[in-house]
Amino acid sequence: MKILVVVDSINIEDSSGSKANVALINNLAEAGFEVLVYHYTLKNIQLSGVSSYVIPEIKYSCLYFLSRIQRVLSRNFYVNLASLLEQLFGFSFTFFNDAKSIAQALKKSTFEPDLVLTLSKGTSFRPHYAVLKIPKLHDKWMAYVHDPYPIHYYPRPYNWIESSYKQKDQFFIKVSQKAKYSAFPSLLLQEWMGSYFPNFLITGMIIPHQNAKYDVVNTKFPSYFDESKFNIMHAGNLLAQRSPRGLIEGFKLFLQQNLDARKEVRLLLLGYAADHTIMLEEYKKRCPEIYIYNGNVAFDTVYQLQQSVSVNVILEAKSEISPFLPAKFPHCIAANKTILLLSPFYSETHRLLGSDYPYWSEVDDVEKIAALIGKLYLLWKQNPDNLLLDRSDLEDYLSANYLKKVINNLKIN
Repeated sequence: MKILVVVDSINIEDSSGSKANVALINNLAEAGFEVLVYHYTLKNIQLSGVSSYVIPEIKYSCLYFLSRIQRVLSRNFYVNLASLLEQLFGFSFTFFNDAKSIAQALKKSTFEPDLVLTLSKGTSFRPHYAVLKIPKLHDKWMAYVHDPYPIHYYPRPYNWIESSYKQKDQFFIKVSQKAKYSAFPSLLLQEWMGSYFPNFLITGMIIPHQNAKYDVVNTKFPSYFDESKFNIMHAGNLLAQRSPRGLIEGFKLFLQQNLDARKEVRLLLLGYAADHTIMLEEYKKRCPEIYIYNGNVAFDTVYQLQQSVSVNVILEAKSEISPFLPAKFPHCIAANKTILLLSPFYSETHRLLGSDYPYWSEVDDVEKIAALIGKLYLLWKQNPDNLLLDRSDLEDYLSANYLKKVINNLKIN
């Protein structure tokens, strides 16, 4: 089967979404499909074993010049027209020019795919907008929806309504109607989006974020990591809604209850946390057993640490439901280390690990978090191998073999 993948970016350092997209592309190739990637990274990035084409940006058009004028006004004169323009047109001039650039490149392509898979990241969905403008591709189009969209369909506490919400709503109604197939990384996300766009319940299937093979270049641990310690690590961005306070307070309570453990335990928090900077600075001063790096950490370093720590943490927002499948979930499964899951009861990660998974807590239940860390610490003291996850079922679910079965079950014309 020939698969054309249309994607925003294949630069794994720019976002967790790009990491997930590259893993999916790699596993499609690993599964034996003939894959051609059209990407709008605007950098000459190539993936090993996969043919790819860098989509050029259209630089001689009204949309391009309007987008640059808007940037100049914003940067030099502090005139922000984005909200007004998006309220009028639904999207920015940059978005329109990017989508047009992608569509133009696709129209010139001589590749004859059996399946066209659109991937995006963040809240852009530019590849989806581009393919929507090419009707001849619709009967072989699979629209992959990685997160709720438009953003006003995020569950609480992600309360944000864009000025362009009506236009974005209409855009996604068309995506749900025109794409022959839709795919979601999570069953809960398909059900969530299907409640707003019912056709997704008909066309949808689950393709989870993939556990792909990575060649880690950096083999030296960073100076802040001591492999001999009981290391608990959360790696990833901490948005405003994902507060680490419960985790940190639970860790501190554990230390108070286990004074002898102070010399051999460490909590590592790695990743952007701009909305929690003041709080984290206070914790850094008061608790030397916590290491905090508020910024970007190279993927190779994070991946290597995930394989080497005692416990990986997945932390989600305080909510009634979390339909997201975190992009790092496959990495945590591949690491084969116990996951400390801090999430709502109704979350995709909790569903996959199982409702009886013993190391789950609500994100703000400090006493339970402390108790779970205590149990994990005692198991580690007995034998570090006690903390191996051993979930071959999830390893298979996130594998190229499972992906191959899903794709091969499609009714391709």
